[in-house]
Parts: sequence; C-alpha cells; structure tokens
Amino acid sequence: MIIGVPKEIKTMENRVGLTPMNVHALVQAGHTVYVETTAGSGSGFSDSDYTSNGAKILPGPKEVYSSADMIVKVKEPIKPEYDLIKKGQILFTYFHFAASKELTDAIIKSGSIALAYETVQKADKSLPLLTPMSEVAGRMAIQEGAKYLEKAMGGRGILLGGVPGVTPASVVILGGGVVGMNAAKMAAGMGARVTILDLNIDQMRYLDDIMPKNVTTLMSNSYNIRQAVLAADLVVGAVLLPGAKAPKLVTREMIREMKPGAVVVDVAVDQGGCIETCTPTTHENPTFIIDGVVHYCVANMPGAVPFTSTIALNNATLPYTLQLAKKGWKKACQDNNELKLGLNVVEGKVVYAGVADAFGYDYHPVESVLA
Repeated sequence: MIIGVPKEIKTMENRVGLTPMNVHALVQAGHTVYVETTAGSGSGFSDSDYTSNGAKILPGPKEVYSSADMIVKVKEPIKPEYDLIKKGQILFTYFHFAASKELTDAIIKSGSIALAYETVQKADKSLPLLTPMSEVAGRMAIQEGAKYLEKAMGGRGILLGGVPGVTPASVVILGGGVVGMNAAKMAAGMGARVTILDLNIDQMRYLDDIMPKNVTTLMSNSYNIRQAVLAADLVVGAVLLPGAKAPKLVTREMIREMKPGAVVVDVAVDQGGCIETCTPTTHENPTFIIDGVVHYCVANMPGAVPFTSTIALNNATLPYTLQLAKKGWKKACQDNNELKLGLNVVEGKVVYAGVADAFGYDYHPVESVLA
C-alpha cells in the first residue's frame, strides 16, 4: 500500500502522523511511504531522518494526497485539505466529528473512508489511540492551569501547592478517566487539594485506593458539581463520550459565581466541551476571560509538546496502521473489532451512531459497509 503523511497545518500543530521509526517498520513490511517535506520538523525529525528510513519526500500536500491510498495524520483535515481527499482514500487520524458539522459534511462529500483514532476501542472499553494523548493532555491541564493562576496571566495569584502556613489551591477535576487520573496525579504531586468527580463508583473506589491523601473522590451530580466548582481555584474538564459531544456539566451561571481569577481548562473542548462557556482556542491565543474566570480551551493541547506527543501516539497507532496497510480497510476491520469501531464515515455513509445523532444524519450500521 502507498501511505501518505502530509504536514499538519492546523495552527501551531507540530506533531506528525508517522515517526521515522514507524516509516521504517512500514517500509520493511513492503509498503511505500510518502512524506511531505518538513512534515516532521516540528517534532524534531528532519527530511533526512525519513529518507534514511525508506520514505520518499514530496514537495507539498497535493502530491501526498494524490499519491496515497491511505493518509496517516494527527489532526482532522481542515478546509484547505478538503478538496485534496480522494474518493475511496483511507484517512486514519483524529476526527472528533461530533464537534464539527462542516468537517463531517466534507468527509461525507469526499467519499473517503474515515477511521477515527478516538473511537478505536478495545473489548474492555479502553481507547488505545486516545489514551496516550489523554495522558499528555491531563498532565498539561495542570501545568497550564498552574501558569494561568498566576496574577500576571489573569489568575488569582495563587500557588498551586501553597507553602507552609498558606493553604494550597483547590483543584476540581470533572471525570476520573485517563485525562482525570493524569491531571490528579500532577495536581496532587504539586501539593494541591484535589477533588475528582465521576459517575462510576468502581472507578472512584480505584482512584481512592491509588491516589494520595490530598485527593478526594466525589459522586458526579449537579449538586456536587456546583458546590465543588464554586469552591475551586482550578477546574479541569476531563469528560469524554467516545465519538459524541461532551455533556455540559459546568453552566454559565456557575462560571459567574466562581472566584474572580479562577481558571478553567476544558480538555474536552475538541468534543464540544463540558464547560458551557468554553469555545476552542489555539496555542497562539490560548485563553479568554468570561465573568472574571480565565478559560484555557486549546483544542490540541498535546501539540505544544510535539516530541513527546508524536512518539507516544505513534507507539499506539503502528499496529493498526500495519494492519490497514497489509489488509486494506475492509478486511482489517472485519478481522479486528477494535478497528471496526474506528469507522465513522465510509464512502458517504455515517456508520458511527454518535456522529449521526449529533447532526441528525441517517445512520448506517457499520456491518452494512463491511458485508
């Protein structure tokens, strides 16, 4: 199979779909890999790193898209790329369709096969291609939240861990999954008082068992969310419904009643966000202030640490990329239920229920396109 790796063009997105190491693995397996020139430079990989591992360098995205049977990316295609996508071409990347009708319409129109990293799912319900970026984003949420709590950044002027004789900051984390756990580890390690809210009592028992004593678990309901948010210095939105829009757990009214200079970080913003006042921002302009509360809503947070993020993501995606390249999308998805669950849009048909529900599209069971 011919695999194409275009350069990411979303603002300040420095990750790349394949590392030179993964190119080597694909070439060794008998496949051809085309990489757009400087595609890896933001992650610390030069064109010569790719060519020495068997890739061929192409001058621009048009050449990559026109040559490839499968495109491997990091972020969803954006408007300048829509017309480059070919009918029947496999696109293997993050999509987060439920957050963008424009993107969904464009992929439907293209007739391509959209396999979304974020909905590839194991039998135990874990999300292997979302997990590494969730780990990065959860840790970054605290790093960024601590920064924006500084007075010069618009925050309350509070040190996350406090000092002897001074109360540490209160950190509230909505969601006890991978993002929430990693955020809690970082916040607790810095000495903050941490509260994690989740609906799953078994997960809360697990968190209560493994977390240090400065982390408290709390059942997620509207009353507890409100009480926790109003007392918080930093709120991290870490809620995910695979392939669907995130529920709005923090309302505008709650934001209005929060402490002046408090900070919210909505990691779920690329799925619509779980904080009502949050809209996507970029690394260039990461924050805005509503009702005195600093909002950090960067939709591709791991893009700020591309060396770490690219390698972590590629470690997880390579086995699936190899299967798709060897077998083609249909046979690979027939043989591997995890990959089958990654199918979102196939040749103009929406085959993922969460995407169909988000926009009222006709839903086609995935089995109908695999028959």
